[in-house]
Amino acid sequence: MQTRLLREAEEARLASLEEARRRDDRKRTEQSEDEKRRAEDNRKAEEAAIEQARVQAEEEARAAAEAAAAPEPEPVIEEESEDRGARRPAGGHAPAPRRPEPARPSRGRGDDRRHHGKLTVTRALSGEDDSRARSLAALRRAREKEKRAHQQSGPAAKQYRDVDVPEAITVQELAKRMGERGADLVKALFKMGTPVTITETIDQDTAELLIEEFGHRINRVSDADVDIDTTVDVDPEDTLKPRPPVVTIMGHVDHGKTSLLDAIRGASVQSGEAGGITQHIGAYQVQLPDKSKVTFLDTPGHEAFSEMRARGANVTDIVILVVAADDGLRPQTIEAINHTKAAGVPMIVAINKIDKPEAKPQKVREELLQHEIIVEDMGGEVQDVEVSATKKTNLDKLLEAIQLQAEILELKANPDRAAEGTVIEAKLDKGRGPLATVLVQRGTLRVGDVFVAGASSGKVRALVDDHGRQVKEAGPSFPVEVLGLSAVPAAGDPFTVVENEARAREVADYRKSVLDKKRTTAAPVSIENMFSAHASTIAEVPLVIKADVQGSVEAIVNALNRLSTDEVRVRILNSGVGAITESDVTLASASGAPIIGFNVRPNAKAREVANRTKVEFRYYDVIYHLTDWVKGAMAGELGPEIIETVVGRAKVQEVFPAGKRDKAAGLLVLEGVIRKGLNARLTREDVIVSKTTISSLRRFKDDVAEVTSGLECGVLLADTNDIKPGDALEVFEVEERARTL
Repeated sequence: MQTRLLREAEEARLASLEEARRRDDRKRTEQSEDEKRRAEDNRKAEEAAIEQARVQAEEEARAAAEAAAAPEPEPVIEEESEDRGARRPAGGHAPAPRRPEPARPSRGRGDDRRHHGKLTVTRALSGEDDSRARSLAALRRAREKEKRAHQQSGPAAKQYRDVDVPEAITVQELAKRMGERGADLVKALFKMGTPVTITETIDQDTAELLIEEFGHRINRVSDADVDIDTTVDVDPEDTLKPRPPVVTIMGHVDHGKTSLLDAIRGASVQSGEAGGITQHIGAYQVQLPDKSKVTFLDTPGHEAFSEMRARGANVTDIVILVVAADDGLRPQTIEAINHTKAAGVPMIVAINKIDKPEAKPQKVREELLQHEIIVEDMGGEVQDVEVSATKKTNLDKLLEAIQLQAEILELKANPDRAAEGTVIEAKLDKGRGPLATVLVQRGTLRVGDVFVAGASSGKVRALVDDHGRQVKEAGPSFPVEVLGLSAVPAAGDPFTVVENEARAREVADYRKSVLDKKRTTAAPVSIENMFSAHASTIAEVPLVIKADVQGSVEAIVNALNRLSTDEVRVRILNSGVGAITESDVTLASASGAPIIGFNVRPNAKAREVANRTKVEFRYYDVIYHLTDWVKGAMAGELGPEIIETVVGRAKVQEVFPAGKRDKAAGLLVLEGVIRKGLNARLTREDVIVSKTTISSLRRFKDDVAEVTSGLECGVLLADTNDIKPGDALEVFEVEERARTL
């Protein structure tokens, strides 16, 4: 028992000793940490004192330098340095007494280098950190500020220019070209005694005085310099590449020109021509069996289309003269020969209709001798081929003759340049606007190109080939229909792609001004013939002409002008392309003139105004019917007058198949009645599609004689299947009356 008590007492004593030892260790550890903390604080205080002393020394040195340079010392700097020297260091401890700087180990580098570039609290508060590098942005701003200060230090040197001045120019445009303020030019003109506004036009001499007044140099230019001269732009020989030949088919009317082209194309174009004759130029490209291509132009054969034949000869490489073997040379055949000779184009004679029993090809060759056309069979150089368009005889020989002639000519063009061409035909479409059929002669025409066509300009929105397909580009000898014109150009106008829209408008405005001057310039009238002109009484036949294409308008106007005599003449009040409009009716009613529509019809508003003003409409689809009527009206010797009385109008709602090849039209009768057997005229967007008769009329499944307004019916039209929903059908009766003048 005693032993156990002694052992427990000994363990308690040892535990107390261990606890006392641990307390001593903790106390010693805390004392050492306090000493380290005090030592660190002392070290920081010493470093702050050293830094403060260095800053004070630098400030005293700077103050001494400034005092040496200045006549009077500035005591403020010294007081400020003393205040800074008496400032307590960070940490709240008392500042160390002023004593010499102790010698400290350098550790391989001096104190000045050790603290060089460091940002301390003292330096940040004092704002002295000159040793820190400036940022790139600060340097850039400083340089820009210096540059602006340098530029504003004095006025910039004035620039003197060479100013292009046309025959007439506005003050605003002249100021822009001179680089001067428009107000300064107006002020200068006012001092010269010419008060004008900035939008007024001045002549070339006045512009020269202004330019010399401001120190510039004038460069006189003519208005004609604005136009595009393609004759001086010649392509280098190494840029030329082979192109397809352009072949024009010419000859007398009804000698089989279009039928021959149909046989070559494998398509039926002639069936769509009014009266079986071509009324305007058709442009087509045909691919031959050997994959080569040939572009064909089909020109009208009627005498009224002389300008079209001349235009076709001017843009072609080879002319095919079609002569009927049973008819021989006719007036338009001779005219085509003269056009070909004037253009200097090689000719190939196609003697057509050899399948007829009365055909005499040898007689045609002999008649050609009268016009210095000697064929190869008679010792000449002109190729001749006997063909039959209906039987498709010797068409391969005709194509071989074309290829042989094209190889001799070595036709080439540069496709890698801005496109140039000629407007073959132009028209105004109700849905697509002005359209132009263009034959590209060199370069490549692309969608998006800016162009000038005669006096109109535009940007190519779409290109359509002869099959109605949209294409992205058209190369040399490629005929294409162009959408995007600002106005309908004249057939035969040059078509040129330019660099920008401003240039296109400039050229178009100049050409339009030239046309306006020609239109408004009248022939000079002398005193001698003035009274004789008033004394003579010349009867006039006023007319308003509207047609579907520009070439037809041109041909009709020229044909009617040639009918004028010394006693009576035709006066064309207006001629244009497109449907007959209200403005045409208003113009015609003012002078009592009839309106002639060639393959076009009036719109609803024009019909309403015409009924109110009693204006007469004359509709034609064959040009010699038109000229015969005008000729009879002028001479007062017309035959029976054909009176058309409109019985009813209807709209095509749907189109249904009827039999193997026919189509039936589902109609809604809008006005009047529809009767079986009456003449009918199918129009699409006020342009005549076909002239036919109603061969069958049904309501539901029953045949009926007539259908009145407001009802629906089905009709079968004779000789036509070109029917589309939305077309208009006009049913009329034809009556012949004896004319009384």
